[in-house]
Amino acid sequence: MSTTEAGAPGPWPRDYGRRVLAEVDSTNAEAARIAATLAGPEWILAERQTRGRGRRGRDWRDPPGNFAATLVLCSDDAPDRLALRSFVASLALYDAFVAICGRSEGFALKWPNDVLLNGGKLAGILLETLCPGRLAVGIGVNLREAPRAEQLEPQAFPPVSLASSSGAIVSPAEFLAILAPAYAARESQFATLGFAPIRDAWLARAARLGDSITARTGATELRGLFETVDEAGRLVLSTPRGRQAISAAEVFF
Repeated sequence: MSTTEAGAPGPWPRDYGRRVLAEVDSTNAEAARIAATLAGPEWILAERQTRGRGRRGRDWRDPPGNFAATLVLCSDDAPDRLALRSFVASLALYDAFVAICGRSEGFALKWPNDVLLNGGKLAGILLETLCPGRLAVGIGVNLREAPRAEQLEPQAFPPVSLASSSGAIVSPAEFLAILAPAYAARESQFATLGFAPIRDAWLARAARLGDSITARTGATELRGLFETVDEAGRLVLSTPRGRQAISAAEVFF
């Protein structure tokens, strides 16, 4: 497989701050510590995380060269609208990957907050509400290395790295320089036009749309055809019991 270097990034988005930390427990934890002092959106990039976290408090492992960052947003949106930032962030990640690799083949978005490459998990997103009016958008990307099998929980989605699956070599700082403008553009679209164009763009890139999938919440499991994502960002499945709209779940193929 040929190896490619990332192209030149666009300009850093206006009014977005940026801080790079040599080491931190987690970028979301740092976001919580500084959120109240921020007057505008701020990216926090860690060269090394010692206690990274994924969804439901799970460990997120960060080998050297992988991407761990959090965007702190200042917003008075209601909680249900804040939650839609996972779609904004996943689209921005998709845009960044396409810009780096020069192609869209192999990339797909998995509800509610993962980006896939060739069927494996490449990136994950974690949203956390901080102090009033502040939202943390945590992002982890396997740029150089995917977690080893023994580091994963049972039934975890198989991880992949950008380097091994696409041949693209990019540092965390270079990746942020590409992701930040991509996010700012999608955030502007969301703020100006609402969720509808974000939803349409997300569905156009959705993994397994129209296929049979499983949604699991705790001990409850529901299988059906992935019909769509509705106007509230809920997963809509067509099941033998009828149409089901799901707000939160783990999805399995």
